Amino acid sequence: MSVYLGVDFHARTQTVCWCDTSDGVIHQRTLDHEHDDVRGFYTQFAVPAVVGLEATGYARWFHRLLEALGHRLLVGDAYVIRKCALRRQKNDRRDAELLLDLLLHGDFPAVHIPPIASQAVLRLLRYRQRLVEIQTKLRNGVQALALDNTDVLQREHSLELLQQIRTRIRAIEKELTSRAEQDARVRLLRTHPGVGLLTSLVVVHTLEPVTRFDRARRVAAYCGLDPCESSSGETVRMGHISKQGNRLLRHLLVEAAQRAVHSKADADLRNFYFRLIERKKNAAVSITAVARKLVLRLYRMLRENIDYTEFRRRGREARCARKSASPPSGDC
Repeated sequence: MSVYLGVDFHARTQTVCWCDTSDGVIHQRTLDHEHDDVRGFYTQFAVPAVVGLEATGYARWFHRLLEALGHRLLVGDAYVIRKCALRRQKNDRRDAELLLDLLLHGDFPAVHIPPIASQAVLRLLRYRQRLVEIQTKLRNGVQALALDNTDVLQREHSLELLQQIRTRIRAIEKELTSRAEQDARVRLLRTHPGVGLLTSLVVVHTLEPVTRFDRARRVAAYCGLDPCESSSGETVRMGHISKQGNRLLRHLLVEAAQRAVHSKADADLRNFYFRLIERKKNAAVSITAVARKLVLRLYRMLRENIDYTEFRRRGREARCARKSASPPSGDC
């Protein structure tokens, strides 16, 4: 016997539909986060109750509450859940009922929830990225003000803000460096040309744990670097990348791919990039393809717990095995 709860969660309220499988009766209640005893409500259920809600960015305190109480939390893909709705009418009660129904029938589209430590690192990375974007806008504004010598006060204020933001960015990077030094996985990934502190951290903590991916293709899809397909019959059309998943991860992977290509430290990635350019692919498409190949490499390095040197050695051995029937080449 188990208790299942579908929760339609909002910033100030939540609507709960729950069912105890021992009697099959469905109950419903709306809780006010400010005036109602939310902890007391969930304490009444035998541990572990199964709680399902849609993914949302302002429910972390609720996640921590359920974890402290010992209940099992499932966070669902909002897009897939909405496609399961059979009625056009949408309200909080029906949304909670839909979540409960998916839980009871074993069809709840649960998504992966990163560990608490990974969530903390990813929040720091996103915060740093926001500061960098603000810094870029300020720097561009200062350059524009430099052409107008009459607006001295605004230029001075902008320079002061720019210095404050730089100080905060350095403090965040210091904290990220401290966390990276304690993680052997980050040190492994940083052995790959073009992959630095930020890229290695975001890859490790976004894919954690890598064992949940049974093939490299799923990693590319999870990162949003897989091409969208629109095929029919014998016609095959591959379009732009899906851009699903972590936007910051894709951004840092593209930056790492650019560094890897221009550093000349990895001939394979560089040659792959220029082969695409020769096929009349534009630079943006080509570097995105390099980023996809790069994240698949990093996934294999994490999965097999090897550094870049070992990855290259195994790659040469695999190529030699495939060419075993051919005359030996210098690479073998």
